Amino acid sequence: MKAQRRVADWPAGYDRQMLDAVESTMAEAARQAPTLAGPTWICARRQTAARGRRGRPWVSLAGNFAATLVLPTPDAPDRRALRSFVAALGLYDALVSVSGRVAGLALKWPNDVLLTGGKVAGILLESRGGHLAIGFGVNLAAAPGSAEVEPGAVAPVSVQSVLGVEVAPEVFLDRLAAAYARHEAQFVTYGFSPIRAAWLDRAARLGEVVTARFGTTEITGTFETVDAEGRIVLNTASSRQSIAAADIFF
Repeated sequence: MKAQRRVADWPAGYDRQMLDAVESTMAEAARQAPTLAGPTWICARRQTAARGRRGRPWVSLAGNFAATLVLPTPDAPDRRALRSFVAALGLYDALVSVSGRVAGLALKWPNDVLLTGGKVAGILLESRGGHLAIGFGVNLAAAPGSAEVEPGAVAPVSVQSVLGVEVAPEVFLDRLAAAYARHEAQFVTYGFSPIRAAWLDRAARLGEVVTARFGTTEITGTFETVDAEGRIVLNTASSRQSIAAADIFF
């Protein structure tokens, strides 16, 4: 099925740039952030040196979506970090908008979106002075091969391979920007509580046993909730653990 057409309702107060090629949209965001007057989406059709969390390479294939939202904010680091949940809800809604379906979509703590159990999108947050850069990578047209994935990690999938929907990056940017702006307004007005509740309603493996890995430490327990600080809470055989940063394995 061919991609949906672009929409005219770009969110007020947000600027955008559509670039042919950059090293990475995060690197471009870092370069431009000091000169930007307000929230700005930087989207590229091609990245030559994309990266994900913890400095890992991010495979950027032709036709996929790569963008960074540069968001001026005076917020403290702990509050800035909560925008990973705002971003995840925006991605979820954008994927529903372009595909017309909810079934099979789920949010994986801390910053992935799953489609029928495979990773379809990821989020990366970096603070830079008075700006927060929120990077989005979405497998619209193609997914990396198994050799590009960390052992034990969720296998990647693409929107086109799973749903048969062809989505242009420009179309997806329109949908994502609108969805993010709605959740950002809610976050600014009402705080993290409604964002947390909406995220938990879409959470992958909630109530099931998962494993959190960070450094040389590994904790396995039942995924109970996400707390008011955005930490994943696991019930283990010996205690209840709140974890601020980790990779989650199923």
